[in-house]
Amino acid sequence: MDTPCTAQFSHTDSVDLVLRTAREQFLVSPQEETRLWVKNAEGSFERLCNTRVTVLDAALKTGQLVVMETRNKDGTWPSAQPHTTKSASEDENFQGQPGICGLTNLGNTCFMNSALQCLSNVPQLTEYFLKNRYLEELNFCNPLGMKGEIAEAYADLVKQAWSGHHRSIVPHVFKTKVGHFASQFLGYQQHDSQELLSFLLDGLHEDLNRVKKKEYVELCDAAGRPDQEVAQEAWQNHKRRNDSVIVDTFHGLFKSTLVCPDCGNVSVTFDPFCYLSVPLPVSHKRVMEVFFVSMDPRRKPEQHRLVVPKKGKISDLCVALAKHTGVSPERMMVADVFSHRFYKIYQLEESLSSILDRDDIFIYEVSGRSAIGENSREDVVLPIYLRERTPARDYNNSYYGLMLFGHPLLVSVPRDRLSWDALYHILLYRLSRYVTRPSSDDEDDGDEKDLEDKDNIPKPGHVAGGSSQDPGPEQAGPSSGVAGGSRAPVDNSAGPSHWPQRARRKHLFTLQTVNSNGTSDRSTFNEDTHGVSFSSQPYIAIDWEPEMKKRYYDEVEAEGYVKHDCVGYVLKKAPVRLQECIELFTTVETLEKENPWYCPSCKQHQLATKKLDLWMLPETLIIHLKRFSYTKFSREKLDTLVEFPIRSGAGGGWLGGKQGVGRGAPVLTFSPPTETWISLSLSSSRRTSRPQSCTNMISSPFPTTMGACVMDTVCARLWQGHAPGAQAI
Repeated sequence: MDTPCTAQFSHTDSVDLVLRTAREQFLVSPQEETRLWVKNAEGSFERLCNTRVTVLDAALKTGQLVVMETRNKDGTWPSAQPHTTKSASEDENFQGQPGICGLTNLGNTCFMNSALQCLSNVPQLTEYFLKNRYLEELNFCNPLGMKGEIAEAYADLVKQAWSGHHRSIVPHVFKTKVGHFASQFLGYQQHDSQELLSFLLDGLHEDLNRVKKKEYVELCDAAGRPDQEVAQEAWQNHKRRNDSVIVDTFHGLFKSTLVCPDCGNVSVTFDPFCYLSVPLPVSHKRVMEVFFVSMDPRRKPEQHRLVVPKKGKISDLCVALAKHTGVSPERMMVADVFSHRFYKIYQLEESLSSILDRDDIFIYEVSGRSAIGENSREDVVLPIYLRERTPARDYNNSYYGLMLFGHPLLVSVPRDRLSWDALYHILLYRLSRYVTRPSSDDEDDGDEKDLEDKDNIPKPGHVAGGSSQDPGPEQAGPSSGVAGGSRAPVDNSAGPSHWPQRARRKHLFTLQTVNSNGTSDRSTFNEDTHGVSFSSQPYIAIDWEPEMKKRYYDEVEAEGYVKHDCVGYVLKKAPVRLQECIELFTTVETLEKENPWYCPSCKQHQLATKKLDLWMLPETLIIHLKRFSYTKFSREKLDTLVEFPIRSGAGGGWLGGKQGVGRGAPVLTFSPPTETWISLSLSSSRRTSRPQSCTNMISSPFPTTMGACVMDTVCARLWQGHAPGAQAI
């Protein structure tokens, strides 16, 4: 640090005079950028941001220390703590192309980096900061601004990126500033790039607003005047309160037209904008994958890919499947299967929006659409679960000894006079594709007499209702059971449930009424009941002993399915042109009930029609593509590809007016943020030879020595030094 010097100042002198004096004393070249710091009573340093105020207004006192800091050649300030792992010599020797510089991901900050990279490559804005024109326009008094701190932080970032001395930089200081003024960006959570860009543009505008005192501007209606005149008036009124480099570069003008549906009154207004948030064309079709389970047990489940209306109902899904299978939609039931159980069984009138793409949807063929558990003259649809007994961990709760497996079923059974033994045969028939019936070697002598051949099992046409001459398993009544009738099985908390079965018939599994989760509740059983009761819980579980399941249940065959030819169908998503998005943005729409317009002619709130037109385009047009499509009940993330021109030669076609600033100007668009920069940078500092004794002359938080002065309203001692190489962290 150089020898301190003194100078005299009046209370009415400006802080800028102090800065100019320090620059003269320490022979700082006009090209070098400097700034002042003052040491307060607590020993910490504060920036003297506003150099236009007087020494008295800056509260500078006799004996107070003032430090002059000189910017390094690489665009950094010596006071900035380096966030880097590279050596100083490595970065000092690097000479790259200005502007080709990466931004380190601080942790989920790709949203910020992508916005900064796009904004820093706007030529007129970057040139504005590199040539220090922003210093003359910093607005420290704007109550809507950030006292110039956002503008200065962004300027520092731009100067580092465009110095040509960095492969990449760490935007830690900028991130801290943003989080200080916008708490939503504190921490390292993910955010939308557009949200950060919107905040940054607004912050830069207010920090650099040339209007120091905003006057009141009364908005005037068109009142039948020519659009050109009204638009010019609206733009001039906007500039009377908002005049900055952001307005010069990014602001344009909308034309908004409202038409009353009752009296036909037309209201025309012109409003400024900074960017366009345009919607993407949304397809009204949706592709859904489902599995169709036929009543014929010999047919494997079929996977289908169906095209349905995006805002359709469950009935539309059944109609689409009927075209592939020939099964009437009235004989279909749709269910969401999750973890071997029915997560939900849908009704025909429910919306398809409740089904997600990742859901496993099964559509079952039934004998008729009898609702589960409701009264019916003929059939009832039973949900069937498969469970396997496992060694119980807690013998006081039988549920712990049962585990769900496989795919559940929806089976139509006759409601009247259905015994448990008859239900057993119905389910055995439905499982016959992957469940092997016991052979003669597995039966007792009495079993061989009563064993039915598999080929004699009725075909699917007999499942729901066969003839009296050829009754199928589903029609079996109490006579099919044990003498006196069979009873509902009961879970035994001490072990497996014992099935009351025929004396000479070997049953492969037992049946148990359960709830929708597949768990048993003994309180629901009536041991004196001979038939199956549907009054309480219509869910039935097929319980397998491990040995019986291993012997007769073919797991590979049970999991098998076939793909229908429609599975190869892909709903082609053709890319849309940017022009289509603009046209969609400017289409006529009717206001919603929650946001009516007050018609000055009718003196009532009306659901008017509204149309937006682009009247005047800025030099650089920012287009925000809305990635989400919102409804009242849901939102959908879009992955539509958008083709846009690098040079907007057709931009004039978007204009509704005859005048447009920057017609055919470059179009700045934003893609989903991706982070590709992974290298780290080192902030190097300017080196000069200086006496070693000057190193510790000032107790300062700065990691390097720099210009300093002891300030007095009458006299001042000015010190100046230069920054050595900063130690890497």
